[in-house]
Amino acid sequence: MTHARMGVGELEEFLQREFPQAFSHGDISIETADGRTSLLRQRYSDRMLRPGGTVSGPTLMALADFAMYVVLLSAIGPVALAVTTNLNINFLRKGQPGQDVVAVAKLLKLGRRLAVGEVTLLSGTSPDPIAHVTSTYSIPVA
Repeated sequence: MTHARMGVGELEEFLQREFPQAFSHGDISIETADGRTSLLRQRYSDRMLRPGGTVSGPTLMALADFAMYVVLLSAIGPVALAVTTNLNINFLRKGQPGQDVVAVAKLLKLGRRLAVGEVTLLSGTSPDPIAHVTSTYSIPVA
């Protein structure tokens, strides 16, 4: 694969400017991004919960999609119009209320037009995944 074309600081600056609706609320932080993997954290909020006291599916899907976008941008640079073409999620166990959600994203294949990756979602400090995601992104022609 490739080395990082964008580091954490550059990613944050780019996302604040180009994608503020997803990144400007301050609830998601990029902890690492190296062109192959990324680690994001979404700070807990009661807005994340669905009835029954578990972290909602839409919250998990949005974080996973965003983590995939971050790892892809870290690999290819500031390509704002890279878009999700497929996202598959398997919910494995309940996300615990009161706990941050951590997304560990990994690029599996990076081509000229498509990127494929996976994201593991974790609740707090538990090593047991709460969801597993595979995703494909389309990369626009330069």
